[in-house]
Amino acid sequence: MRDMRIAALRAAYADGSLTPTRLVEDLLHAGGVHADRNIWILPPEREALLQRAAELEQTGRAGRPLWGIPFAVKDNIDIAGLPTTAACKAFAHTADASAPVVQALLDAGAILVGKTNLDQFATGLNGTRSDYGICRNAFDPAYLAGGSSSGSAVAVALGLASFALGTDTAGSGRVPAAFNNLIGLKPTRGLLSTRGVLPACRSLDCVSVFALTAADAEAVFDVCAVFDAGDAYARPARSGPLPVNDLTGMRIAVPRAGVLEADCDAAALAAQARAIDALTAQGTVPVEVDIGPLLEAALLLYEGPWVAERYAAIRTFFDATPEAVHPVVRAIIARARDYDARAAFEADYRLMTLRRAAESIWQGCDALLLPTSPTHYTVDAVLADPIATNSRLGRYTNFVNLIDLAAIAVPAGQGGTGLPVGVTLLAPAHADRFLLSVAARLHAALNATCGCGIARVPEPAVSTAPPPGSYTLAVVGAHMSGLPLNHELTARGARFLRRTRTAPAYRFYAMEGRIARPGLVAVAAGGGAIEAEIWAIPTDALGGFLAGIPAPLGLGRLMLEDGSEVIGFICEPGRLGAARDITALGGWRAYLAEKQLKSA
Repeated sequence: MRDMRIAALRAAYADGSLTPTRLVEDLLHAGGVHADRNIWILPPEREALLQRAAELEQTGRAGRPLWGIPFAVKDNIDIAGLPTTAACKAFAHTADASAPVVQALLDAGAILVGKTNLDQFATGLNGTRSDYGICRNAFDPAYLAGGSSSGSAVAVALGLASFALGTDTAGSGRVPAAFNNLIGLKPTRGLLSTRGVLPACRSLDCVSVFALTAADAEAVFDVCAVFDAGDAYARPARSGPLPVNDLTGMRIAVPRAGVLEADCDAAALAAQARAIDALTAQGTVPVEVDIGPLLEAALLLYEGPWVAERYAAIRTFFDATPEAVHPVVRAIIARARDYDARAAFEADYRLMTLRRAAESIWQGCDALLLPTSPTHYTVDAVLADPIATNSRLGRYTNFVNLIDLAAIAVPAGQGGTGLPVGVTLLAPAHADRFLLSVAARLHAALNATCGCGIARVPEPAVSTAPPPGSYTLAVVGAHMSGLPLNHELTARGARFLRRTRTAPAYRFYAMEGRIARPGLVAVAAGGGAIEAEIWAIPTDALGGFLAGIPAPLGLGRLMLEDGSEVIGFICEPGRLGAARDITALGGWRAYLAEKQLKSA
């Protein structure tokens, strides 16, 4: 099985061992091998794929970051000239234009392989509710593929695409990821355009990304996360917590003891425990929190008037031809008639109360870790009890869009049956890149595989460059990790990058008093190298941070031992007074240790 990770394909193209035409031929052959999985609604079409490959080879890859990378699209997303069915044959219609997210990928040089199977009208988390057959799990066809984005996940897991687009309203971009050993990115609502997507709940819907690694998901996110003024529910990206190279000191929220045990099977509990251990080994601090408000919010999605949004999306078709709708989907959507405007307002009032209650989770934590699903059912078990089983699958996913969170599902090994299990990292809206960076490190630390054929995910590269929308900032005193003023950085969304030293061009002073403060002064000769930490601070937070710095300290250009310059703490030399020269100690931590020793 070919390594379908984006970096692997790029490398093969670069060294000449692969061409888009050769890749397309391989994918066409592999697709026939897996026909029994019911992955496709519009399967790979030989002539179209070969034509696309030839076009890419002729025009070249310049300016196209996803050149030659194959992808699949859930069949509730429009592609110009192709039918959109939403897994209902009677509903099929040909799209006049491609959804902006699809067009962005095509413009970036990606190869559209086909359109994938789903739970009809994106209503379900299991993959059994389709006019095009039950989509089967990539590892064991007796088990669920997950839904509603079932075909998208299975296509990536079996190596038929490098990534795929799904949609996610209640967990449809995360449950299939967990069941098929994939990364499942559920972005902040509105960052990826939903224009050209048949709505499930239009106010909650997200376009999601299935990928083999967090790096691949981020590469797709980079291309697709473009503000679309034509989408009434789109919103511009804004600063969130910055990506991390180091998880040291990160606070990870976990449910209080007994909460998961009441609902999760042994495989889900073991996956959660493995993930906590892996994060803790990298320096994170687990913090028990009350997830009760989240679990209550999850119940609102199918027991509240948001069901009416599903009805609104297909009302004309549903009223005219109810017999064309899958029986389980029909029963769910028909309940919309039980809700009126009063019920909608009452549910919204309750949701806002739960959102406010959930804010306490983020006051003391950077991210929340949960099982993606409490269990993994067989297809037969779901067919025997379709409503109760599906409801249980969404216990830890249904609330996410209602509460306005970003989320990413991460493979976490195998359960006792040998099937994949997964966990999910969650954080408030606009934390997408932060979650991707944490997911990359968790995925590697768990030594987890990806998809059906890649043995191990390598450690992500450590970047010393500041993330987009941030400045690098050198700190030499109480703002360093674990020291009393570090919270002034972390509260502003700053993230640790690396430890280093200044160039040997500074004298370092301790201005002792009620609160000791460091003073770094540039000198022409006789200086020393001083311990420093490099942090990335969001651009829009730097001004507020600067305003809180007391004289004689300030920010200026600071030279590091490698010759680079960054913004950093400096001191006005004429205002040091009786400050003690501590240059020989080499840093603030050494000064604090000496001070503690003397007072002991």
